[in-house]
Amino acid sequence: MKQLIECVPNISEGRNQNIIKQVVDEIEKVEGVKLLDVDPGATTNRTVITFVGEPKQVCEAAFRVIKKASEVIDMRSHHGDHPRFGATDVCPLIPVSGITMEEVVEYARELGKRVGDELGIPVYCYENACMEPKRRNLASCRAGEYEGLKEKIQNPDWKPCFGPNQWNDKIAMSGATAISARDFLIAVNYNLNTTSTRRANAIAFDVREKGRPAREGGKVNGKPLKDGNGKAIMIPGSLKGTKAIGWFIEEYGIAQVSMNITNISQTPLHICFEEVCKKAGARGIRVTGVEIVGLIPKKTLIDAGKYYLAKQERSLGIDEKEIIKIAIKSMGLDDLKPFIPEEKVIEYLIEDKSKKKLVDMTCTEFANETASESPAPGGGSIAAYMGSLGASLATMVANLSSHKAGWDERWEEFSIIAEKGQALKDELIHLVDEDTNAFNKIMDAFGLPKKTDEEKAARTNAIQEATKYAIEIPYRTLCKSFEVFEICQAMVETGNPNSVTDAAVGILCARAACYGAFMNMKINAASLNDKEFVNDIIAKGQELIDKAEAIEKEYTAKVLKQISE
Repeated sequence: MKQLIECVPNISEGRNQNIIKQVVDEIEKVEGVKLLDVDPGATTNRTVITFVGEPKQVCEAAFRVIKKASEVIDMRSHHGDHPRFGATDVCPLIPVSGITMEEVVEYARELGKRVGDELGIPVYCYENACMEPKRRNLASCRAGEYEGLKEKIQNPDWKPCFGPNQWNDKIAMSGATAISARDFLIAVNYNLNTTSTRRANAIAFDVREKGRPAREGGKVNGKPLKDGNGKAIMIPGSLKGTKAIGWFIEEYGIAQVSMNITNISQTPLHICFEEVCKKAGARGIRVTGVEIVGLIPKKTLIDAGKYYLAKQERSLGIDEKEIIKIAIKSMGLDDLKPFIPEEKVIEYLIEDKSKKKLVDMTCTEFANETASESPAPGGGSIAAYMGSLGASLATMVANLSSHKAGWDERWEEFSIIAEKGQALKDELIHLVDEDTNAFNKIMDAFGLPKKTDEEKAARTNAIQEATKYAIEIPYRTLCKSFEVFEICQAMVETGNPNSVTDAAVGILCARAACYGAFMNMKINAASLNDKEFVNDIIAKGQELIDKAEAIEKEYTAKVLKQISE
């Protein structure tokens, strides 16, 4: 899975569009990074920028944003309603997919060190990237704001994590920057069948982590209770990592509970939805739907869809788009207006749609492309596609078995197999295009110049590297196709007997895929100079082929006997 992180720098300029454009333009200079949103605010004199991509490219874009902002924004003349202490005030890095928080913390600290060393800007690391507990809270790091920064950076207790701690003209202009690694924040509104802001607020206080003030006698109009230090005593709400308030929306004519989910790992969206429904119901109010503000990671919807499928005791091993559809309908994400995943899900927004994939073609188009005079797609891509069809057939049988009348108590058993099948299908579909890409790498390598000795050496090395890759890809196809046997065998033995021949055809597809991939490995291996690598990988491939042949013979015979009785 590709690693993706989001970056949301807040720059201290929200009025001058020319300055904002200069900063934003730096992001678009970095290949592989996609700009998602630019949201300037005149009153706050602050612009929130959102972009996403692979970690190294995102960090490069973030560095350029901080550098340019320090050149075009002068903090000595900055005024706005929002707390701030630097030209790039905050720069959080946020894991989206395929990456852990621990890894993002390392990227955040590396970025902080580079900003401090190369740009001479004081950097404070906060939230998950903090160096000590007292710096975890952004408000603590930014206390005193820009006006108190000169004194702060020279205070031994608040020395910057990176960069200089002595005031100079450059820092006077740039201020400091706070860099963090934090969880993805989801802004969500719960639509209520009431117009009462007071009741919406009551529900918000029921669920938000901060809760509500404790009052004498537990009465709404009772005197607020305070501790020995004079601070209000709070009764915590039921949802960790959430902030919420109730309000009335004139546009829709309804009240909403507006919530920020600050830790979606600890408290997922669907759990928040269920809890708000529960607390609203206790007050005689119904949640009619959910409004997502801004963007959302795909995993959030996948997790929600699987949660509701499991509640219905239905197989989780269905296509990703179907799972997302279940999530949309279960939480009423389309209650107020259409919810279009392609416009709201981060991963869909950043997909490269410039190149049409083989797997995006219709069956007829794919067959016609294969039959054309072009050498690709060839046997390797077809082998991967055959493997994906084998996985699809086994998954189908698992899903049919999960839904079979009288087998309700076995739904989870078949759901687990169906999920394995979906994962194999997706990997093999990816390998359809990857095999063609591997062939194209070889062709590109052969097309390199060869006039000088240096060019000849570089060309030879590129051909060898591309050839090695063209062996590794069909080997992956072989390994994944061999895994298909396991789920096909299970469905022959324990699945819906009315679909046993479907599972058997899946076995035939897997066998064909294994053989096709192995033959592609062997033909490409003949051109590779690294014979130790070749001998090792071909031996591994031959072992799988021998097993595949035995499995196919055993189970074909078993199915033929079963349908003949």
